[in-house]
Amino acid sequence: MGMTMAEKILARKAGLASVRPGQYVTARIDRFMSGDSSTSEMYTAFKEIGISRVWDPARVIAMTDHHSPARDVEAAERDVLKRKFVREFNIAHWYDVGRGGICHQILPENGHALPGMLIAGSDSHTTSYGAFNVAATPISMPESYLVVAKGEAWFRVPETIRFEVSGELSPRVMGKDVILKIAGDYGADFALYKSVEFVGSAVQKMGLSDRWAMACMGVEIGAKFAIFEADQKTFDFLRGRAREPFEPVRSDPDAVFEESYLLDVSSLPPQVACPHDVSNVRPASEVGRIPIDQGFIGSCVGGRLDDLEAAAGILRGKKISPGVRLIVIPASQEVFRDALRAGIVETLVEADAFVAGPTCGPCGSCHLGMLAAGERCIAASSRNFKGRMGSPEAEVYLGSPATVAASALTGYITDPREV
Repeated sequence: MGMTMAEKILARKAGLASVRPGQYVTARIDRFMSGDSSTSEMYTAFKEIGISRVWDPARVIAMTDHHSPARDVEAAERDVLKRKFVREFNIAHWYDVGRGGICHQILPENGHALPGMLIAGSDSHTTSYGAFNVAATPISMPESYLVVAKGEAWFRVPETIRFEVSGELSPRVMGKDVILKIAGDYGADFALYKSVEFVGSAVQKMGLSDRWAMACMGVEIGAKFAIFEADQKTFDFLRGRAREPFEPVRSDPDAVFEESYLLDVSSLPPQVACPHDVSNVRPASEVGRIPIDQGFIGSCVGGRLDDLEAAAGILRGKKISPGVRLIVIPASQEVFRDALRAGIVETLVEADAFVAGPTCGPCGSCHLGMLAAGERCIAASSRNFKGRMGSPEAEVYLGSPATVAASALTGYITDPREV
């Protein structure tokens, strides 16, 4: 009997010929992503426990992103501990302020996330790397200590849900709309501890940014892994970035899936998740003319070059609506530089957008754009939970970068095909 992508990777990393759903295995980790405050917490814990070394300093990737640059004294003091961890444990890959960006952007950019790998990370959106044919999953802090010290973790082999996505996305419809449609139709927990595979003709036509957004939000439907097949687009992106050989995986023709779904996106309209649940989704044209105070384009879901370009295409030569703040934050220094060279940043600034250097920004109440009570934001980020972006009395809607740009232009939630 054949295996799915997740099963193949777990079997390979566990040193087994094959695995089956429900089986428990101990697997070698290829990379550990130590994001933001987890690095400082790990440093403190290792000192208290007496751990003096990590399993492989070249395979622990550390960065500062959520509160970068430090937003207050507490964050600055955490940054000091992160830098101590990097120095004292000889961490080879450290991305400080101005040298990296958001964790889930900089790992693939810098060749740390390669097809066929098994990656664990301390941030919930570690599933992002699945866009590159990686089995990537978030783990809790206590388990993180074991992974960083020993280089292995135990897994229950997950069942796999397969989405065959057919057709082709219409102009101004993006990968974010696809994953919001799935969350709206099936719920925020229907894939709990499952591996989700995305395949099909529409996926093959998608750019990496769209796949990246979908994999990132795989965790928003409960997925343990959210995996795409590697193709020429994957290889082209990794050319010159990958520092070691890699071995992609595909599901076998006779692999067994717990469920298989067909989704034709040819007529899919832009989607919006309404407060305060990622699965509270409806077409943007059916939300109503809900006025907004702020738009946000950025985060590990919506801050890539294609995302900024989509927004610039809508805003070029225009001004955002009076009374609306539009915050745009590239996901990395590389994205920022490329957007500058392409004139995208100039277009956004001329439209009256506020453009900041790479950081998580208002996503997760980090900084740069908190909402006051009664305010409303539409964001290209990942979550719209109550209090996610400041006051618990504020409202956050989720949409694609195109939908956010169109809404900032009109002053109310807008289908981007209408502007």
